[in-house]
Amino acid sequence: MTEPLRCRGWRQEGLLRLLENVLAVGEKPDQLIVYASLAKAARDWPSFHAIVAALKDLHEEETLVIQSGKPVARLRTHAQAPLVVMANCNMVGRWATPEYFYELQSKGLIIWGGLTAAAWQYIGSQGVIQGTYEIFAAIAERHFGGSLEGRLILTAGLGGMGGAQPLAGVMAGARILVVEADEAQIDKRIARGFLQTKATSLDEALATPGSIGLLGNAADIYPELLTRGIVPDIVTDQTAAHDLLYGYLPSGYSLEQWRELRESEPERVMQDAGLAIAREVSAMLEFQKRGSIVFDNGNNIRSQARQFGIADAFDIKVFTEAYLRPLFCQGIGPFRWMALSGQPADIAALDDLVVQEFPEQARWIDLARAHIPVEGLPARIAWLGHGQRTQLALRANALVAEGKIGPIAFSRDHLDAASMTHPNIMTENMRDGSDAISDWPLLNAMVSCSSMADLVTIHSGGGGYAGYMTSSGVTLIADGTEAAGQRLRLTLDNDTGLGVLRYADAGYELAQQTAERHNLGGIGRFDAEGRPL
Repeated sequence: MTEPLRCRGWRQEGLLRLLENVLAVGEKPDQLIVYASLAKAARDWPSFHAIVAALKDLHEEETLVIQSGKPVARLRTHAQAPLVVMANCNMVGRWATPEYFYELQSKGLIIWGGLTAAAWQYIGSQGVIQGTYEIFAAIAERHFGGSLEGRLILTAGLGGMGGAQPLAGVMAGARILVVEADEAQIDKRIARGFLQTKATSLDEALATPGSIGLLGNAADIYPELLTRGIVPDIVTDQTAAHDLLYGYLPSGYSLEQWRELRESEPERVMQDAGLAIAREVSAMLEFQKRGSIVFDNGNNIRSQARQFGIADAFDIKVFTEAYLRPLFCQGIGPFRWMALSGQPADIAALDDLVVQEFPEQARWIDLARAHIPVEGLPARIAWLGHGQRTQLALRANALVAEGKIGPIAFSRDHLDAASMTHPNIMTENMRDGSDAISDWPLLNAMVSCSSMADLVTIHSGGGGYAGYMTSSGVTLIADGTEAAGQRLRLTLDNDTGLGVLRYADAGYELAQQTAERHNLGGIGRFDAEGRPL
């Protein structure tokens, strides 16, 4: 049975349930922390309760405005306007430094919203699992004849993002060793079904099949593997290396010592963490020289290593440029949907619909059904492209209208074609040199507002929580109404369409062909007379 509404309608109720869900699947819900050491759902508990109260009383003709996790206004707008708009961790360029962020945070003036944490779009480790799987599958296709059977993946980090890695590796057919310094995280991933085995020594880990969580520090384990002459087939890392104070345990520290020294000697902790990261990245570079396929998984580890003396850290390619950019050129990215009823049967019905509408997704859906556990609200993620997302959402909205399933929330990761600028992750080495131009995610958010999305966000932060990236997020509630159908059609078409045009404008032929095929009408490229190319 679906729980009764506490709000004035399903649009508001859906957003409230998503806010509650990110804490239900979060890493430290008692501190409002969802993942990545510091990404929060709300600024503080009074702000959280004020958001909940506002959502419960919010009228269709109002918009709730949230600034870095704190509600600041309920503005009278109109029934087609977003119900919630928010901005998190956006700092003026010259002041966007980790040190100033920490100062503002200590004063209670700002939070780091991560990507999907403060946007209430996180769905647990399953939210990133297909992206990780797609990377492994692309590596298999390019380097290993299409299969990872019998191959060894080495990685680190079993937090809210990294926790998807072991299951993705197994789903891709590989054996995967994940180094994690916090035993509680290993136990959590085993309990949640994302990890098979725990090991407390390297010898034990090397003798174990499947997915293994090895208790240890990557800065120590990676060099030790080199000393033993062991060269994994694939090497990466998904620790919270983007943050030197809260995210990466320095080599030689216990967890207790780390927590104490963060408060009493933060500069020492950051220095020691940076040196440990440098050791790990040096080992990754050596693995690469010895034949491993090595990639940066988007946690800013290369930037940290370069600041601590590893001049060639960027000889390691980032995953987006190396493996995913052709998908983004087609508007294909991490689309997700959540059953607001809490009923797994609603997701099962949409699984059937995905396979029916997009047969090429059948293998992924079969794998997801077989392997991915439910965390919080039943949910699914699939890498769907321009037009496909709209098609699925409209069909789902019709099923809601017919009473066959309950209301569904649709969202996506912020790491999508038009919605992120990060010169060391998403937009590294863009063909036209536009790596650091943040106009696109800002335009994306404005277009989502213009298209009547239910929730729209603009976030900044990333490595060190300041200055590294800008992103936008969007959420839509399919409640079975005609108005929901209009919002879904406009927002999803415009969201992915702008993504294709962003890459077409940067000179990618595949994106230009995709834009032409879908008649997207881009006018950004001109001949000498100003005529559109």
